[in-house]
Amino acid sequence: MPKDKKKIRDLKHPNSRKTLSMTKKVKKIEKRDQNKLGTHIKQNLIGEKILWFKKRLPEEHSVLNKAQVLELIQNYLKRFDDELEQIALKNSVGQRKNRQHASREDIIKITKKREEEEFNTCGLEIPDLLDPQQVSLLADWNGELRYLQHFQLKRFIKSHLI
Repeated sequence: MPKDKKKIRDLKHPNSRKTLSMTKKVKKIEKRDQNKLGTHIKQNLIGEKILWFKKRLPEEHSVLNKAQVLELIQNYLKRFDDELEQIALKNSVGQRKNRQHASREDIIKITKKREEEEFNTCGLEIPDLLDPQQVSLLADWNGELRYLQHFQLKRFIKSHLI
């Protein structure tokens, strides 16, 4: 927004040059803020994914083989199964006709389906666990999003890991 709110009140005609320039500035600022928000959301999603793999990384290995990576990815794809079971249990109890937690259940199912489809076709993008340098970087990472740029993400396809 412009710094001087009085300027906006003093503008007389909606099609004047000053009004048009002020609205152009405001739209530019709003668009920039919207792009920043989108970037932060993407970083959070990637950060959560990398943090999941960091927590489940075997401590005794400096590098993983293809079978271990496949097992880790399959566990990643099953991460919502417990929550889906809890939702199904809540829906089975009682005589309600509507579904409780329907929106959460739908979001989980859509996410799970999309990730499984990615893994089977173009590949699921995760940190390169076959590279010893990336594994050590992942083990030393403290969870800050500003260090995400140091990770080399690689797409793993199910057919290549089998």
